[in-house]
Amino acid sequence: MKTSLRHNSDGIALIMVMCAIVVLSALAAAFAYSMKVEARLAQNANSEEQLLWIGHSGVEYCQWVLAQEKCPYDSLNQKWAGGSGSACDTNLMVENPVQVGDGAFTWKIFDLERMVNINTASASTIQQALILMDRDPSEISVVSDSILDWIGPAGPPRAAGAESDYYQGLIPPYYAKNAPIDDLSELKYIKGVTEEIYSGHSTNPPVFHHKLGFGAAPGQSSGNGLGLTNFFTPFSSGKININTADKNVLRMIPGVEGMVDAIIKQRAGPDGMDGTEDDIPFQNAGQLAAITGFDPGPLCDVHSFTYEVHVIAQLGDLKREYIAILARTSAKDIQVLSFYWQ
Repeated sequence: MKTSLRHNSDGIALIMVMCAIVVLSALAAAFAYSMKVEARLAQNANSEEQLLWIGHSGVEYCQWVLAQEKCPYDSLNQKWAGGSGSACDTNLMVENPVQVGDGAFTWKIFDLERMVNINTASASTIQQALILMDRDPSEISVVSDSILDWIGPAGPPRAAGAESDYYQGLIPPYYAKNAPIDDLSELKYIKGVTEEIYSGHSTNPPVFHHKLGFGAAPGQSSGNGLGLTNFFTPFSSGKININTADKNVLRMIPGVEGMVDAIIKQRAGPDGMDGTEDDIPFQNAGQLAAITGFDPGPLCDVHSFTYEVHVIAQLGDLKREYIAILARTSAKDIQVLSFYWQ
């Protein structure tokens, strides 16, 4: 009888030891996993910091590239714009990609004077863009008036526009900004601005119909694939650089619409392609008169003062795109207005 009890006690003790071993093993595994996760988080945090450092380095590199520019004009064949180099900057040695420590970055620079500044655009300028976008006449006055109401001070809305009373009736409600636009995506909050009007791309499947006279046929989506993003920027000096603007933006200049092909042919040189060695950029805005027959006055320029920089930083398999807005305050002084990442 005593032997049986001793054997039972030994069995219970063995079971308890086994349970303890299982529990301790589970705790050890959980601890090891926790340590592994913490180590990975620390590594990721360090990698994120390195990526940010590489991104800042890329922006500084672009500042340096712009500060080396010696041309009395800005054009698409210059090295800052990704061109082959003009007579002014053929000695400028640039790299792309650029190695930085254990990582690297690639960069692109776009001057914003190739676009129209939405914050200084007049009603007729906004309407001209919508006409070039082939929008229905019923949309043009609504979008134009609503954009001007959004940017301008609070007050009675324009005939087809909207102020905070309109936006407070939406779900969710919000207020009109009544201040300059900081990011072009703000346009999506404005009355009448659909995704198709904003970007040129509809979120709905395309419906194809023949147009009936002026405007769209019933059930037809108006527009030709162009959106407000093809014409406007919230940052620029307010003038259009005739050396860098594309044909859509050049058509925004009064009196130029029928002469756009001639303007591009003139500046692109014999090969007809912008950004190549044989480009013949305009030396001053007054040269436009020889083609169009009128003086563009304060509307045009051959200089750019505001730039959008895109830097893609890479560290091993990690990538991140950083974007900066730069402003030229003098030939050598390039200031950073904003810096953010996607």
